[in-house]
Amino acid sequence: MSDTTDPHARLVGMNHVALEVGDIEDALDFYGDIFDVELRGRSDTSAFIDMGDQFIALSETNDETDDDRQRHFGLVVDDATVVEKRLEELDVEVLPGRGLDFRDPWGNRIQIVAYEDIQYTKPDHVLRAMGLDELEKTADAIAELEEKGMSPE
Repeated sequence: MSDTTDPHARLVGMNHVALEVGDIEDALDFYGDIFDVELRGRSDTSAFIDMGDQFIALSETNDETDDDRQRHFGLVVDDATVVEKRLEELDVEVLPGRGLDFRDPWGNRIQIVAYEDIQYTKPDHVLRAMGLDELEKTADAIAELEEKGMSPE
């Protein structure tokens, strides 16, 4: 967790990048022609390409005028509640939805995820060097990692 005297969350890493595509099948073919693609999940209009404990999210959209696009990037932080508080203090609108999403002043959509809640994992020695060695994973996050043979223990 963040130092209680500092009102800023610590960035831990990049969780994912979400890209808009015109056709989900064409996008999967394109990425599959270049990379060994393993799907984390998919629907008729979206697909999630695994990159170990990170991923690329592809969302099909045909409306270039849509103001609330799916394109965003996910940042991993040590404490998402600190980010939420700072956004409130700075009068930055949290976007509707199930996560902690907001736009920067240039319109880039950013999604905040807590390190403890997701598969994304830094090695212990890296966390120690970052001063984040107290970070732990939830049971659900550990179960996701174990399913992939990436148990942190």
